[in-house]
Amino acid sequence: MDNIENQLSIIGKQLPHDLLWDDIKAFLAVARTGTLSASAQLLNLGVATLSRRVDRLEKVLKIPLFVRHQSGYRLTEDGRDLLEKAEVMEAAALALAAGASAATGVSGKLRLATAANLATGMILPALPKFRANYPDLLVEVVTDINSVNLHRRDADLAIRMVKPERGNLILRRLGTLGYGLYSNSEYALKRKEQIDYGSFENDEFISWCEAQSHLPAAQWVERVLRSRQPAVTTSSLATQVAAAKAGLGLAVLPHYLASKAGLTCLVPDIGVEQPIYLVIQSDLAQSRRVRVLADFLSDLVIKNRTKLSDPPEKQQ
Repeated sequence: MDNIENQLSIIGKQLPHDLLWDDIKAFLAVARTGTLSASAQLLNLGVATLSRRVDRLEKVLKIPLFVRHQSGYRLTEDGRDLLEKAEVMEAAALALAAGASAATGVSGKLRLATAANLATGMILPALPKFRANYPDLLVEVVTDINSVNLHRRDADLAIRMVKPERGNLILRRLGTLGYGLYSNSEYALKRKEQIDYGSFENDEFISWCEAQSHLPAAQWVERVLRSRQPAVTTSSLATQVAAAKAGLGLAVLPHYLASKAGLTCLVPDIGVEQPIYLVIQSDLAQSRRVRVLADFLSDLVIKNRTKLSDPPEKQQ
């Protein structure tokens, strides 16, 4: 990592004279897709050209960025460290390009599928700024993603926590949604008085209805309960937060939602986290209105990456 810091400075300092932005884009594409063939298709390049660009970047930085396997490319530790810095560069470039084309007639309608908690907690509050730049572009936000499939063309693009397994789609991982174990302050204070603070045998839990039992949070609660009955089950994150605020018990919640609701984090890392993907219909990827919305969403998630992934104490 020290070598990367010396070779590549994103904010302020001078970049190596032989470092090319095209090579950074090639690195990002391979890091996200895992193969040269998929990356070449994404960038509309030949496989040999893409491979040369990755090799050239490794030579300039003097570090290996990938481990080459027959099944594809995997990031080395140095490659993972570089990924976030390269994405900051990309976000800055996208913001610059979006700003330059803001008032040049992007119009029409796009359907965005996303989780309700991301829509209400992050996307919609930031949308006025986007609309100021693109007033003629209508964004239709659909939060009932259980019935929305991009491969059926129910939506043009999506922000999702589950990686699609089929369809002619372009994927980009933007960040991670982190979860912790939360309660209201009164429940947390009462629990501190218990002798065995690390045990959950005497705790009440807020769980999910049967239709949502496949969710990682629901499965974690099910394992902890060991056939005990929860205090209450609900079918949305909004009702999970409300139940926790009411003192009904412990709930597995995204850090950014729970901290915003004023809940107390009892266990910051329970091993439940979900990747956040931007998903686009492949044949729409070159559409100008799709690109400006995709750039806006990517920049928004990247800017909020720490808030989305980390518990409150790590954000201070």
